[in-house]
Amino acid sequence: MSKTIIITGAGSGIGAATAKAFLDDNYHVGLIGRRTEMLEDVANGHENALVLSCDVANPDAVDTAFTSALKAWGRIDALFNNAGIASFSTTIDEIPIQSWLDVVSINLTGSFLCARKAFKIMREQSPNGGRIINNGSISAHSPRPGSTPYTSTKHAITGLTKSISLDGRPFNICASQIDIGNAMTEMAQAMVKGMPQPDGSIRPEPTMHVTHVASSVLYIANLPLDANVQFMTVMAPNMPFIGRG
Repeated sequence: MSKTIIITGAGSGIGAATAKAFLDDNYHVGLIGRRTEMLEDVANGHENALVLSCDVANPDAVDTAFTSALKAWGRIDALFNNAGIASFSTTIDEIPIQSWLDVVSINLTGSFLCARKAFKIMREQSPNGGRIINNGSISAHSPRPGSTPYTSTKHAITGLTKSISLDGRPFNICASQIDIGNAMTEMAQAMVKGMPQPDGSIRPEPTMHVTHVASSVLYIANLPLDANVQFMTVMAPNMPFIGRG
């Protein structure tokens, strides 16, 4: 049987590109997102695509989505925890509390809920094991100005990844983190026009094609479970990360 993966935030951007790459590689792919019509557009009628409308911040919805995938496939081999939202650029004192709560809910709690459910399934299935790949960010290492909610969640994703890696050892479960810099998606359109820099200026930044992210996730997922990429950074080489600040 083909290997299986669930991809969150699969309706657009990195998630959509990654879902298409896995479908092309003969995976059974569960597409999770809040907008069914966008997921169906990505699936494009592919026989191996399973549309799973789901808000990753809702525990019951996550449980239903993963249970549906398990019922359809019999096992879950991988999860790409990709769903996330950004917050607008402003200093911490001007960030609305609801903005903080929204970003934490999707980026961190959503990743926890999906990883929690995937871990349980991978632990109990036979043969046991699987792979959880978390979408970190360049901001997991170095923040942009005015990015307190987003940067905080991405630093937390690193802790989540390390904890899953450690807890997964007895159950043949690997965890990886892919830190992505300036992949060209709708969310990244602003980078071409200009992004705030630490010196207070606004400057355009280089970008890379989103398919390079998809192929990187696919590489990690295709490794045997006796090998793991613990952390990977894939980025536009001239973006201001090395030397940011």
